Amino acid sequence: MTKAASVWRRPSLSGRWWPVFMRNLLVWRKLAIPSLVGNIAEPLMWLVAFGYGMGALVGQVSVGGDAGTKVPYILFLASGSICMSAMNAASFEALYSAFSRMHVQKTWDGIMNAPVSLDNVVLAEMLWAAFKALFTVSAILCVMLALGISHSWKLLVAWPVLLGVGIMFSSIALIFNALAKGYDFFTYYFTLVLTPMMFLSGVFFPREQLPPVVRAISDWLPLTNAVELVRPLFMDQWPAHPWRHGVVLVVTTVVAFWVALALTRKRFRS
Repeated sequence: MTKAASVWRRPSLSGRWWPVFMRNLLVWRKLAIPSLVGNIAEPLMWLVAFGYGMGALVGQVSVGGDAGTKVPYILFLASGSICMSAMNAASFEALYSAFSRMHVQKTWDGIMNAPVSLDNVVLAEMLWAAFKALFTVSAILCVMLALGISHSWKLLVAWPVLLGVGIMFSSIALIFNALAKGYDFFTYYFTLVLTPMMFLSGVFFPREQLPPVVRAISDWLPLTNAVELVRPLFMDQWPAHPWRHGVVLVVTTVVAFWVALALTRKRFRS
């Protein structure tokens, strides 16, 4: 009973996560350009194909219901897809790359031979995945600015929000990283969790089109709250309920990181 309960103890964190973070940065630096191209290619294809292609057919969409603000579809899509890009980039890094370091290459075991605790390794992996997500969305944001999709100065506020989105989804992904026995396990997470979230969170179409019950559920999805914070900033507006959306993101992050840490401790004990 004591052994089972102890994995849920309070995180024991210190500044020793920083060398682990820097180790990942130094390794990744050699592959930075191919990594950047790979991370931004898919979201930009979504933006061009749907934003300009479907946008020519759709024209403008209403944000906030029939009486809401009319915006070009490409602006609507860009403000949602950049949150989706942060989610995907953080998830890929905290799943495939972290699993390789933890299980395949046994890098975590080597690091913990030094005076670095497992808690700090998990924290470093979470922050590293969030940094990769921020790096990706920053590049995408620069392209969006170059295309003239939005020139609002409020996008400076979107930048730290997107960092928070990366932290949140990297924490969630680390839960599945702790449970995985192989790479195939991650297919369930992408198919059953991330993909439905993309279509229910207002990335591609207004959530007002959803049935009331489905919309009520989508109100509490992490990606929905991220989009609700970022989209108004693209429109040069402030979010209507920033505290509510912010609390959802923070609570989700804290709970997810705690669960991920507990499950990782349990895995390293067995």
